[in-house]
Amino acid sequence: MSRKYLLPGAAVALAMIATPLTAAPAFAAPEAATTVYYDTSDAPTFRDQINAGAANWNAAVSNVKLQESSSGATLHYTEGNDPRGSYAQTDGHGSGTIFIDYTQAEQYNQTRITAHETGHALGLPDHYEGPCSELMSGGGPGPSCTNANPNAEESAQVESLWANGFRAAAAQQHRIYEVTMPVK
Repeated sequence: MSRKYLLPGAAVALAMIATPLTAAPAFAAPEAATTVYYDTSDAPTFRDQINAGAANWNAAVSNVKLQESSSGATLHYTEGNDPRGSYAQTDGHGSGTIFIDYTQAEQYNQTRITAHETGHALGLPDHYEGPCSELMSGGGPGPSCTNANPNAEESAQVESLWANGFRAAAAQQHRIYEVTMPVK
């Protein structure tokens, strides 16, 4: 008959190895991001630019993610001609309609237009006086501005707005116009 002995040092080492496997985590895991589904079927001309703008937002923020889906989308993109230019009609909580104007899209960077208007759907206001480095400055810096990425401050604002998931939507949607060219 053989006897097996557990040395005191080995028992401590075994306890230290096993503890992390059974102990509760010291902090709560971050909650999953809120997903906003968007539909590009009524804006086929700008689908690639819309997806590029959404990818820019997805790379810049973690509390909300934009995902294309023709089913169950709360954010819809359309295209056409409007003398007022492109605009977002949105509650700022991931729902609404974004209109992309053909004439404006011929003069300004199309991905910048779509990313800017998407910023409204995420809750950000216009800041036309801002420099090209601010996405929400829209057409203020002029057609030579091609920056289609939110800056650190804009990203932080969206992160703050979406920190607790999808915000309760307001009863009324607001129409935000993006007029960046002279109206003739």
